[in-house]
Amino acid sequence: MTLPALDRWYDYMATHDKAALWDLLDPEAVFESPVVHTPQRGREIAFKYLVGADQVLGGAGFRYIGEWRNATGAILEFETEIEGIRINGIDMITLSDDGQRIVNFKVMIRPLKAINLLHRLMGEQLAKA
Repeated sequence: MTLPALDRWYDYMATHDKAALWDLLDPEAVFESPVVHTPQRGREIAFKYLVGADQVLGGAGFRYIGEWRNATGAILEFETEIEGIRINGIDMITLSDDGQRIVNFKVMIRPLKAINLLHRLMGEQLAKA
């Protein structure tokens, strides 16, 4: 199943090209964080959260270990280790009807100590932005 936006997401994760990420996000994109109660609506805030998450999670140890696709998006399972805590999570990505842009990006993380760590690190990262 060909999903152009998903291929572009993988390219972003390899290159960390912020302009490419901006173009990939729909103007009405929604980001759903594992630690923020309300969905973050709009390209600007979704972009800010995704760049921050890339800074926190996207280091050398980050890797996708599973992928499940359907006609409207994908679930990507990932793992990494930060400060001695092994983090396992999923990115649930919903695409526009034409498959060209991300319209919803939801992150789920486990275990609880990983969520607590990411809450602290993402807070620090977003405060810098």
